[in-house]
Formats: sequence, C-alpha cells, structure tokens
Amino acid sequence: MERDYPLEKVRNIGIIAHIDAGKTTTTERVLFYTGVSHKIGEVHDGETTTDWMEQERERGITITSAAVTCFWTPTYAAITDKSKKHRFNIIDTPGHIDFTVEVKRSLRVLDGAVVVFDGVAGVEPQSETNWRYADEASVPRICFINKLDRTGASFEHSYSTILDRLTKKAVRMQIPIGLEDHHEGVVDLLKMKAYYFEGEMGNKVIEKDLSSLPENMKADAEKYHAELIEKIVEQDDAVMNDYLEGKVPDIDTLKKLMRKGVIANEIFPVFAGSALKNKGVQLVLDAVVDYLPSPTDIPAIEGVNPDTEEKDVRHASDSEPFAALAFKVATDPFVGQIIFFRVYSGTLAAGSYVYNPRTRNKERIGRILRMHANDREEVKKVYAGEIAAAVGLKDTITSDTLCDEEKPIELYRIIFPEPVIQLRVEPKTKADQEKMGMALNRLAQEDPTFKVSTDPETNETIIAGMGELHLEIIVDRMKREFSVETNVGKPQVAYRETITSTAEMEGKYIKQSGGRGNYGHVRIRIKPMDQNVDIDDLPKNVKREKGFEFINTIKGGSIPQEYIPACEKGFKEGLDRGVLAGFKLENVSVELYDGSFHEVDSNEMAFKIAASMAIQDACKIAKPVILEPMMKVEVVTPDKFMGDVTGSLSSKRGIIEGMEARGMNQAVKAVVPLSEMFGYMTSLRSMTEGRAGFTMEFLRYDIVPNSVATSIIESRK
Repeated sequence: MERDYPLEKVRNIGIIAHIDAGKTTTTERVLFYTGVSHKIGEVHDGETTTDWMEQERERGITITSAAVTCFWTPTYAAITDKSKKHRFNIIDTPGHIDFTVEVKRSLRVLDGAVVVFDGVAGVEPQSETNWRYADEASVPRICFINKLDRTGASFEHSYSTILDRLTKKAVRMQIPIGLEDHHEGVVDLLKMKAYYFEGEMGNKVIEKDLSSLPENMKADAEKYHAELIEKIVEQDDAVMNDYLEGKVPDIDTLKKLMRKGVIANEIFPVFAGSALKNKGVQLVLDAVVDYLPSPTDIPAIEGVNPDTEEKDVRHASDSEPFAALAFKVATDPFVGQIIFFRVYSGTLAAGSYVYNPRTRNKERIGRILRMHANDREEVKKVYAGEIAAAVGLKDTITSDTLCDEEKPIELYRIIFPEPVIQLRVEPKTKADQEKMGMALNRLAQEDPTFKVSTDPETNETIIAGMGELHLEIIVDRMKREFSVETNVGKPQVAYRETITSTAEMEGKYIKQSGGRGNYGHVRIRIKPMDQNVDIDDLPKNVKREKGFEFINTIKGGSIPQEYIPACEKGFKEGLDRGVLAGFKLENVSVELYDGSFHEVDSNEMAFKIAASMAIQDACKIAKPVILEPMMKVEVVTPDKFMGDVTGSLSSKRGIIEGMEARGMNQAVKAVVPLSEMFGYMTSLRSMTEGRAGFTMEFLRYDIVPNSVATSIIESRK
C-alpha cells in the first residue's frame, strides 16, 4: 500500500481559542465544507461531531481534543484538480482552563494552528494562555476573528487586542463587509477582491470586484492593502528594495513570501467572518493550504539517543528510521486503550513491533486507526507526518516515544502543569471499591494533570486536578464509563511548603540487632533553590528536577558511589511530607557534602533512611513556610456592578491589577488565592443579577500570610 497523499499536501492543524469563541462551531463548518459530515451539528443543539462525550454535549463545551481527517481543494482551484487536493488532520481542542493539558499536548504534535477569537470580546485570558503555549512550541498560526454577526461585534477592536496583548506581528489579511446583522462577506486585502457567501450553507463563494463596495470601504481597503504588502516584502531584502523603487511584486511572489513569513512565525495573518452564519470559513481553509506548513516545512524533530544521551534528529521522510510521539491515551469501551500518536519519520505497519525508550521494551502494534472524531477507519500502514491511533499498546503513556529499536531516539517529553486542587473520594459500596481503583488508574493514564494519591494518615483516596470543573467531570466519568458510585469530599487547595533560609544537618541511622546491622551517615546543607539558573548551565554534579535540586560534593569516598542514588531517593522521600502541615516540600536545593560508612553494616536502605531523616530535620530549622496557589482571575461584569465586584475580590485577599472596557461591560483583572475562590460563581451571580461571568487560571505559588498559615496548620492536626 502506497502513501495516498504526498507529504507536501498534508496539514496537521489545531483549532484553539478561549471558551465560547466558536471553536467547535468553526470545526463543524470545516467538516461540512470538506465533505466529512453532510449535516452541520450545532453546539447549542448538542449535535456536534467532535464534541462526542455525553458530558461535552450536556455542558456545550469541549473536554477532550478530537482528531479528524478530511480533505480540501482550495476555492480558487477546480474541484476536479487532483493536484490541488490536500489532506487535513485537524485537532479541535478545549477552551476551558481546566483542560489546558489538551491544548498543550495537541500543540506539541501539530505543525500549525488556527486561533479563533470572539469578534465582541477579542483576546480573552485563555487566548493568551493558548498563545503562550503555541509560542513555546513555535507553532505557526493564522487568526480568525469569528462571530462578527453578533451585536457589539468589532473587527478593529478585536484586531487591536491581538496587537496589544499577543503580538505586534499580526496583520489584517481581510476586513469584514458590514458587521452585526449587516455582515455580508469579506474583502481579501491581498487580491483586492470582495467575497460573498451564498447558497443554503454559504457554500457558494462569490468573488466580486471592489467596485461593489461603498466608497469609505474602498479607501480602507487601499490603506490596509499597502500595510499588508509592506509587511510581506520585509521577508526578502531583494523584493523589499524593488518595492521601495516602485516595483510591486506579483501575487505569486507575495504568496510565497507570506508563506515564508508565517512558517517563520514572523507574520500572523488575521481573517474575518462568522462560522455560525457560514461566512469566511472556506477562505480560512484556503489560507491553511497557502500559508501553514506541511511536515516537510518545519525543522527536523529533535531528541536524544537513549543509549549515548547525545542529541539526535529525525527529518520528515518515509525513508528515515521510524519515530513517533504518543500524545494522548484514551479509553474506548469497545477496543480498550487507544494511543494517539504523531509520526515524525519513517513508516509503521499494523502487526509490527515498536520500541519504547522509557520502558526499554518492545511492544506489538495490534491495529492502526485513522480517526474521524469518534468514528474510525482501520489502515494497514501510516507514514511520516500523519496522526493516527494504535490499539494493543499496554505500557505506553502520554509523551512516550515509539521508535525503531535498531535506531532508537527519545523525543523531548511534554511538560504538564501540576494540579492545584484536590478532593477526597470514597466508594459507596464494597463492590465499588475495586472498580474505583481501576477507574482512577485508567483516568490518570489518560490525563497527565490528574493525579491520584492516598493520604498516609487516614488511608483516604485523594484526587487532584486543575480546577473544580475538571474534578467534577472526572467523578462524572467514573459513574458513567466505569459504573462507580462515589461519595465526594469538599474541594481542597493543594498547598505546598518550602524553606526560606539555609541550614546544615547530619543524619545518622545506626541499628544493631543480632547479625548484620545497618549503618548510614550523611551531612547535608540545604537552601532555597535558585530558579533563575538555566538547566543547561548547571555543573555536572548538580541534578535538577521539578522543585528539587541535588548537589553531590562528596570528596575522597567518604560515602561510596553506590550509596549516592539511595541518598538522593531518601532526600526526595523526606520532601514528600512537609514539616509544618504535611504538604509536599518544594524548591529545596540539597547538597550532600560529607558522611561516613561501615565496611560491613552499610547498605542502601540505611543511607536512604539517614538522608530522609537529615532533610526533614534540616527543613525544620530553615524557616519553613506554606505556599498557596494564586489564580489569575478576570471578571466581566456590567458597569453598574463594578463596585460590588471589586469589593468582593478585595475581601478575598485579592489584588486588583486593572480594569478595561469590553463592549458594554467592564473586565476586572485580579490575582486571588485559590482557597478564596471556591463557590465564587454562585456569589458572583447573586451579586450581579446573573449577568457577570469569570475565568481563572493558575498563576504562581505565593507565601501564605501568618494568620492564614496558623489556621491551616491547626486544621491539619
């Protein structure tokens, strides 16, 4: 079986946005115009293709990212022209902050993204977070200002928020013809043509000259056309010089340069329309073909050779050794575990074996599926640049590499945020007991921001996640997918502890009981970890992980080399339980500088226990403090409730950072401790007659004030 589409004609794209900017509606239009669905599903009817979980349809939000394959021939080419047909692998991602893990992992395996904005609100908090994730992953983007048919819509306002808050490199590619009820079409500023969308679903794209426009719009189009051309010619010095001498490049040259600029993240073109009213989506699809990269346009993927630990790369080509990244684990009631993966190089046939450098084991791929949301088609082989799903992998988790055993490579792992909120759960009946463990285990494999642990003192099960909604969905899924009934405790904040000064300590573990004894002895220094040093600049004897740094300065073999890893393990275990209220200690740098051993009685366990005791005792005298998660909160409220809203945020130990007008409303930005935000939605609704809404996301950990710390410590006793 040969590759059905050349690599140059493949686009792996994501659709990302703030909650409610119209992302899923845009995806539905894309599927309709590309012929995947013959009927358009609407979010408000609960009938969309990519939101297929029951919880998604009930709440009208996207929870998991869905992968869909479809095909598109640009509107400017003849439908019969096979050479112009492109394959799109599209991932529709969630907008709600509690599910940012889905955006983060999707961006890692995509080559380009369409960022959707609400034409009334413009850039919203989650748009900023997603943009930041896309910057981290260096993903080229095109922007689509949606919902221009809504009351209060303003293309110019939304465009200016992109320039102010996201990037100065954005440029208008289109301007809308009319707004609100009068939104009829768009002007393409590159071709200087007007486009109208006719037919029942806007599927007839009518091109007209600008003579059909009112005079003031023609003047705007001329002005913005010049701005766009200037931005494009900056990508090439020779063309730039010609342009300055009065030679305007032809449209093909401009498109080539535009593509170069978009792929280099030097230009972010901005498009306009209304997905709900079927205006503008086809031209965005054309732009995906014209400007977003194929797998061959992006730099080779980097990784590490697991045997030599040296850097290694793989180019997007079927002839290179196989390398893929598993970016998502999903549980399917019919086939069990499905692993979504992106193939970066080489090919993979069903029934063959892949090597996992993390486990150092081989696994057999049972079946390979190409996903169309929750429908699937079985394929015999996948090629470089494709996104597919595998059945039959037992031991693969999110961000594992799958590769060729002869030529191993470990691609860089995806870094996920830590959970900030936790709940206690207990099974309702004895029968639920066993099922609950299995269900939680399955869900934790799927979602790297969801963690399960046991309270060592009470033996209760604790689940932790990114927010109240996140954990609510988890409990709901346990009930529906695994038939597990649970009782749930109150949400609690995931506090942390840290130290604020330095300390020295020695730890001795010496036990003599008939026969061989135990002897371990360490001397350590601890200090707060310096976050500003880059990992690559650390000396060889320093190991750094999230929130923990280990420095080995043992000289002259006072502790033999074989006991050093046991000491490191002991330090980590000692930090798991804090010294003030039992919360995990983090951002601690520990230096092991001396100790002693016994020829006969020393062993790994003795050193591990000595290290654990030493670090616990050291932390007690290094001025420990409790840290709490601080949230970036934005409340959008009508003017008349401004005083009440700012007052209530201040009373919650919040710091008001600013306010700005949003259409008819005001947006209040604040930083508030998470512990004060439980149940805030209810009090906000009653305070504003149900007319205000808010979003919040994790910002940082801060030291808890003394009065609050005392009550936290009391409550833990």
